[in-house]
Amino acid sequence: MARNPSAMKYHRQSQKARAKNRAAKSTIRTFGKKAVEAAERGDLEAAAKFQRVTVSLIDRAAKGSTLHKNAAARRKSRLARRLNKLAAEQAQAG
Repeated sequence: MARNPSAMKYHRQSQKARAKNRAAKSTIRTFGKKAVEAAERGDLEAAAKFQRVTVSLIDRAAKGSTLHKNAAARRKSRLARRLNKLAAEQAQAG
């Protein structure tokens, strides 16, 4: 544990940052799952809305130090690829 005042302050700051980063990542995962679930149901309009929200949250997290820019790009790419695949399956089946 930190002993001197400056180290204790840095520890407090890092705890706050960790909580904020964890909350941001959790929100990103939640909206990503909502987008995929909407696409699986066939509601492509809702899926596109959730995708826009997710991409916005990812970009905001990458702007700071919550997510690395390459990790953000990878997440956006994987989400788009998954939603496009589900949309193609829906179009083919319907």
